[in-house]
Amino acid sequence: MPHRSCFPHVFRTGASQLGRQIFATKSIDKLISESERPENALKKTLGPVSLTALGIGAVIGSGIFTVIGTAIGGNPAALKDWKGSPILDLVVGWLHHTSGAVAGRPGAGPALALSLVLVAVVCGLTGLCYAELASMIPIAGSAYTYTYATMGELIAWIIGWDLILEYAFSNMSVSVGFAAHLVDLLDWLGIHLDPKWLSPAYLPLGLQDLAGKDIFTTGWHFGFDFPAFFVVLLLTVVLVRGIRESAQTNNIMVLVKIAAILLFVSFGASFIHPSNYHPFSPNGFTGVLAGGSIIFFTYIGFDSVSTASEECKNPRRDVPIGIIATLIVCTILYIGVAAVLTGMVPWQTVAGDGAPVVNALKRVSLLPGGHRLHFVRLFVLIGAIVGMVSSILVFQLGQARVWFAMSRDRLLPDIFSTLHPKFRTPAFATWVAGILVAIPSGLFDVGTFAEMSNIGTLFAFVLVSIGVIVLRYKDPGRRRGFRVPFGPLIPVLSTLFCLLLMAGLPAITWVRFFVWLAIGLVVYFFYSRKRSEFYKA
Repeated sequence: MPHRSCFPHVFRTGASQLGRQIFATKSIDKLISESERPENALKKTLGPVSLTALGIGAVIGSGIFTVIGTAIGGNPAALKDWKGSPILDLVVGWLHHTSGAVAGRPGAGPALALSLVLVAVVCGLTGLCYAELASMIPIAGSAYTYTYATMGELIAWIIGWDLILEYAFSNMSVSVGFAAHLVDLLDWLGIHLDPKWLSPAYLPLGLQDLAGKDIFTTGWHFGFDFPAFFVVLLLTVVLVRGIRESAQTNNIMVLVKIAAILLFVSFGASFIHPSNYHPFSPNGFTGVLAGGSIIFFTYIGFDSVSTASEECKNPRRDVPIGIIATLIVCTILYIGVAAVLTGMVPWQTVAGDGAPVVNALKRVSLLPGGHRLHFVRLFVLIGAIVGMVSSILVFQLGQARVWFAMSRDRLLPDIFSTLHPKFRTPAFATWVAGILVAIPSGLFDVGTFAEMSNIGTLFAFVLVSIGVIVLRYKDPGRRRGFRVPFGPLIPVLSTLFCLLLMAGLPAITWVRFFVWLAIGLVVYFFYSRKRSEFYKA
């Protein structure tokens, strides 16, 4: 029997080994060489135009056509409650010895244009950080891979686990938005189906017809959102067949939805009533911050550009171009839609609306001279539907690539990194991701999904920004296809602004996020850590 004095030594040795493993970083050169092995190599078929289209395809979707209504109108509630209150309000309230709780999530109102400027600044700063890392580490996995090379295995696992949450909830949100617009299209065609098969099983704000009559009350009801379910499964099949086919399909859809947005802005601008802009910021800075926080998740599109970097012909040049071009185009389109939408209808009327842009056109078309908007509404409906289909396509592509990268590093089962023998795509990971997104899409509403995706997105952006600073210190001589200007200033500002937007999210979202991370840590310490190449028994 060993002497008792041996146990402290054994404990220290075990703790030391654990510490070395969780902070072990993976060589960038090794990451690149592993990605080039024939059994794991993805086909390189994408150029800068396709990458930019992938980014726009992800960003211009549910956010601009659906979630923008929640960002403008908020989620009003009858009572003040800490769970639905932004963290910033609770902290300020605590400092002033009050609860800080508000009655639901405040809306930005017409000041959403300012929210979008704030979001554009944050995304611009973060996008520069992504561009530098992607030009150095052109590997599938995005923020997960960058973190593995800069901050160690444990942080990489956390961010990988976070990205799974981020992509899954983003796509659930977009899928529900798709279904809401499909219902509007059927309505335009005079086809009326049973609402229980076209709406989520859980509705936090209930469901009303255009006359304001309740179809479903708040809470659970017998039903399932079949359009949201089936669109995810259909696009999963497309993604399994190959990235080139997926990218070509996406390019066409991007052109259609940009045309629809420009049509809405050009025709809707003539129906703007300046009185709708007063008050411009009904909920002050809290509303501006909350509006930016809720709509932020759609900007994960430029993250999707970096997840596809391993399938680029020239990633050091093309990925930075794709990221920056995506941000510029999408920010201009978002601000245009927000300015026109809040000028066309009172901002309070879009709260809880699953299709605010299309329904604004429907309301205005009933006014004198509005008859010409009848067919504009149809084209915008088609553009919105096509836009959300392309968003789902890109988000599902990104999610499967993260699972693929984590499996290739042995942190997830090997089957997730197996490639289809004909199409050379991570077919198993793509199918699992599709099924796990499709089922919840039929059950829950868009707001619940968007908030969970937001906190995951912002957390990933914080770690990417820090990663730029770490690599500047650890590997200053490595060739960078793109370099963030002004030294550490931009990564630091990116980190601070992301934390500010996280403070605009409801407290319950933070609670759910920490629960998800806790589950991930259990999986890591009891399974993934023991499969890692850095593990020593």
